[in-house]
Amino acid sequence: MGDEGQDLAEGQREHWQTTYSTHPGMYGAEPSAPARYAAAVFRAAGARDVLELGAGHGRDAVHFAREGFTVQAADFSAAGLEQLRAAARKQGVDGRVTTVVHDVRDPLPLPDASVDAVFAHMLLCMALSTEEIRALVGEIARVLRPGGTLVYTVRHTGDAHCGVGTSHGDDIFEHGGFAVHFFPRPLVDALAEGWTLNEVHAFEEGDLPRRLWRVVQTKTA
Repeated sequence: MGDEGQDLAEGQREHWQTTYSTHPGMYGAEPSAPARYAAAVFRAAGARDVLELGAGHGRDAVHFAREGFTVQAADFSAAGLEQLRAAARKQGVDGRVTTVVHDVRDPLPLPDASVDAVFAHMLLCMALSTEEIRALVGEIARVLRPGGTLVYTVRHTGDAHCGVGTSHGDDIFEHGGFAVHFFPRPLVDALAEGWTLNEVHAFEEGDLPRRLWRVVQTKTA
């Protein structure tokens, strides 16, 4: 990562840490629609354990635990994960949830073929370069068991904020303090090379609204 990329990464880490500290539970307690969908996909695939990347304050991780999955939740914000653990305790599922402070630019702190499913809601479209995203998907493939499932969502280049604000290159634009890597469709297809691409579903979320893809892909058995 170059100096500019490193500075952006550190700035985003500080921004999210401050945001979670200032606005605890900012996304509410109800799970996201993609998490509800992913839980059904994972159950149908026979998954028992889920790794959530970019878990934030835990609304989705807690939902997976309530649905009976064992959950490993990772985020680079310690403040967010502290709120996640508190929510899990409050709902009586803390025995099924573990957390780890982790930056996805680094290798995942898990053994090979150690989880059944991975979920990432708008994590891959954070301030990550295309090279870093490719490396992360490679790490996800490494830790998934054969036949394991990845469900992720990303904002795409049809989103109203694409091209707005400060450009950092590589389809990354910073607006309102948040940097987003907007995905062109060829990037989705490239990340599925060597996988089975099950679904690319366009949907909208929030008041703007944000425009996203929900992607489901399976590791080759």
